[in-house]
Amino acid sequence: MARIELSFPDDGFCFETRMQVRTTDINGANHLGNDALVSMLSEARAQFLISYGIAEGDSSGQGIIVTDLATMYQSESFFPEMLRFEVGVMDFNKYGADFVFRVTKVESGQPVALAKYGFVFFDYPTKKVTPMPESFRSRFA
Repeated sequence: MARIELSFPDDGFCFETRMQVRTTDINGANHLGNDALVSMLSEARAQFLISYGIAEGDSSGQGIIVTDLATMYQSESFFPEMLRFEVGVMDFNKYGADFVFRVTKVESGQPVALAKYGFVFFDYPTKKVTPMPESFRSRFA
């Protein structure tokens, strides 16, 4: 099976947040579990959007929906390490783009993971993909 290879330019990130690995994030192998990392990526995405004043959904039912996720693990992480999540947006198309993430250990700078979430804008009441608002595109493209 082919392995996923992710690579992002250093200038592709425009937001940073930090989160500590909690005891509940540790799996049976005694390191950060993949399910916990995905939850942390989702939290980083939410903080990123909030920092730019963007809601993931609005009262009319328009919002963002995740279409795919790719993660490339680079090293283990353990409780109680502090992780840096850098977030950016790239690869724009008519309906969406990719949120990209670089996760590193704050203390050492050691890479933990690279990831990307594909997303599109979605009309939840009609269950249809909708074009990306120009206000979103112009903010990041």
